[in-house]
Amino acid sequence: MPVDKRPTIGIVSGSGPEAGIDLLAKVLRHNQDLLGSEFAGDLDAPRVVLISEPLLGRSMDLERYENEVWEALRSTVEAMDPHVDTYAIACNTLNWFEPQLRQLGTQASFVSFQSVVLAWLKQNSCAEVGLLGAAPVTDMGEWSAYRSVADQVRVETPANSESLHQLIYDVKRVGSSDPAHRRRFESLLSDMSADTVLLACTELPLLGEVETDKTLVDVTDLVAFELATRSLQCRGNAD
Repeated sequence: MPVDKRPTIGIVSGSGPEAGIDLLAKVLRHNQDLLGSEFAGDLDAPRVVLISEPLLGRSMDLERYENEVWEALRSTVEAMDPHVDTYAIACNTLNWFEPQLRQLGTQASFVSFQSVVLAWLKQNSCAEVGLLGAAPVTDMGEWSAYRSVADQVRVETPANSESLHQLIYDVKRVGSSDPAHRRRFESLLSDMSADTVLLACTELPLLGEVETDKTLVDVTDLVAFELATRSLQCRGNAD
């Protein structure tokens, strides 16, 4: 497919800034893997528009800042829309706004984190999963984008959600390279009984390899695969 005909991917970032970079890196990796021996370099990479809006960082306290966060998200998506064909938000918490986003009438298709997770759970026939994310996500209440997951499988949330929420804040504040962050994360994982754990926060995969006997599912990576796949759907249909 000619490069100028290939669908364009949009990535909304800002909660936190590294999340968009991480999602983009994973899209590029999946794109190359999907093309296999056909991948020939730069011209076979997807076209991507990434907008990072710092106000979206208020999502960590979504109940308090709902209106401010929504206005920042809405304006970002609308600014991006004329330039992309499909997009995702590099933040599990912000996907709570999926219904409002679908009502905007934008031309670009939206890939939500929760829809990709539900498809993965169905494909893998999971009966129970652990869920690790920011407090609005793991509370599984009004502010969680993952409430629908509990309708499909048993969901275990962390016993010490405040410690997890603070860990996520610390990764945002000082970065992901501190070994102490990984030790705290490993401790949280060891307290979970579920064998499969969804990393439903874009900061957690940034911590890298951790020692655990659990199967960790990087939701960001699932979304990246879906975006890369969509960007290649029309490949080969044109001269």
